[in-house]
Amino acid sequence: MDILYEDNHLIAVNKASGELVQADKECSQSLEESVKSLIKLRDKKPSYVFLGVVHRLDRPVSGVVIFAKTSKALARLNAMFRLGQMHKTYHAVVKNRPPQDSGLLTHYLTRNEKQNKSYAHASPAPNAKESRLRYRVAAASSTFFLVEVELLTGRHHQIRCQLSKIGCPIKGDLKYGYDRSNPNGGISLHARSISFIHPVKKEEIRITAPYPSGDVWEKFVSY
Repeated sequence: MDILYEDNHLIAVNKASGELVQADKECSQSLEESVKSLIKLRDKKPSYVFLGVVHRLDRPVSGVVIFAKTSKALARLNAMFRLGQMHKTYHAVVKNRPPQDSGLLTHYLTRNEKQNKSYAHASPAPNAKESRLRYRVAAASSTFFLVEVELLTGRHHQIRCQLSKIGCPIKGDLKYGYDRSNPNGGISLHARSISFIHPVKKEEIRITAPYPSGDVWEKFVSY
């Protein structure tokens, strides 16, 4: 397991594409359970291991995920997420260059539960939620572009949906318009970093997750 940061209050790990953060009805295997098992064995804990899920990433997405190791840390981290005090940066690989090299995207997203898919609208629509993100083209190779994204709201499949809306579906993301899947079945979207004030120590923390090995990420390893 790729542990990025750990202290008595929280642990951050680098999630692999294809892993579930938290178990669902269809799959009982999850990153949450793996982390709990690791802590129990490593620290020789004889009883229950507390681990709180602070936030999630879509299953095909890789990158940094934080878990709380105490109920106090969980409550404070949850509050920070609600108040927008956790700053997350994502990196996405796309084949088409965005219309502008940087900008603010604002759409109104509706969600289709049966399809497990979101749809972006240019103007307000019934049951739609305003969705905003900032982006910039961080690098380019001969065939792909690396787009850095700062989420300003947290909506279902927001980055995937909004980038697709401007003609830049993420590599491997068949659901949102990319023409081919990735060999590992994931998509080239990576939760690159997260920064926040530590809920107990009150010092600034920034955690960065290395890119997955192999595939297209090797073209952008210096970013």
